Formats: sequence, C-alpha cells, structure tokens
Amino acid sequence: MFELLSNQARDGSGKLDNTRSLLCGLGAGVAEAVMVVCPMETVKVKFIHDQCSSNPRYRGFYHGVREIIRDQGLRGTYQGLTATVLKQGSNQAIRFYVMTSFRNWYKGDDPHREMNPFVTAAFGATAGAASVFGNTPLDVIKTRMQGLEAHRYKSTLDCAYQILRNEGPQAFYKGTVPRLGRVCLDVAIVFVIYEEVVKLLNKVWITD
Repeated sequence: MFELLSNQARDGSGKLDNTRSLLCGLGAGVAEAVMVVCPMETVKVKFIHDQCSSNPRYRGFYHGVREIIRDQGLRGTYQGLTATVLKQGSNQAIRFYVMTSFRNWYKGDDPHREMNPFVTAAFGATAGAASVFGNTPLDVIKTRMQGLEAHRYKSTLDCAYQILRNEGPQAFYKGTVPRLGRVCLDVAIVFVIYEEVVKLLNKVWITD
C-alpha cells in the first residue's frame, strides 16, 4: 500500500520527500488497520484477557472466534476501530516519515547509493522508537477498547477521558519500556526485509 501511494507521490526525479512520505505512511496505516490489524488485535486482546481471568471461556482460537462472533456478530471483531485507525495510521506515518528522512539524508545527492542492511536496521529501530513515544497513548486506548471490559466505555474519547480521570496521564504510557524493546527490533527487521524485497522487485518491476 505504501509503494502504491508513494509511486504516485514522487517528484519528477523519482524522489519522495519527507512530508509526502508521512502522508503515504498514514494512508498505508489506515488501510492496514481496517483490513487486517483491527480484527486480529481485537481477537488477540480478548484472548489474553480471557486467559488471565479466573474462569477462561475460550478453549482455543477457533472456538474463541466463533464465540465472539456468535455473541457480538462480526462487529465484535471490530471493537476499537477508531482507536486502531488512529494508532496504526500514526504508527506508519511516523515510521515511514523517519525512515524516509534518514534515507534521503544518507543518500544525499546520489539517489542510487545502496543502503547497507545494518544501516537500514539502525534507521528502522530509530523509526520504531519514534513511533512508540509518539503513539503509545493511542495503543493504550486501543487495547482498553478491545478488551473484555470494553463495554465500560461509550466511545474512544470516553475511554481516554476515563483513563485520564481515574488513573492520571502516566497511565497513557503504561508498557512503554517492554513495547520499546519489541517494536525497535520488530521495525528494524521489517524495514531490512522491506528494503531487500524492493531491491529485488526493482529488477523485474519498477517500484523506486
């Protein structure tokens, strides 16, 4: 999705500037949230909360999904959609913005300069860290909206308000340290694979 959008946003020389990269990342993140992330994250969060309860209800993945859909319909797998779109959209916007900024800086006036995978990994880890600090509050809200206690909240805004009122602003950054470690490694690996796949595709299909 990012490649599809960025190919339309490049200038005459084929360069993608930082601002357009942010917008393309935002579009990719929104599409990702609607088509993949929201239903998968909703099911995952419900499973985690269920298994941590004193009397777990779901016996396995398929049984759990069937029970969720039977009780709440397909809508039950799309709880917290607004929060997920905000979280995933900002996630990819920040990551691609930071990554493109580093890439443009590294390549300078030579757009054909190759990026070493270790350099890509370092840039990717930094982009991941930026996204963690930039949108962990949205991730906290999303998780609350998708959990078994989601019925307590009237909307995404109500969820944010209740967290702020009952737990204070620091609650929006719960889990930052473990998430930072996971996301930095995750994004570093993803961008290395992404760059190498793009290089491979460029040999048979122009994407850059």
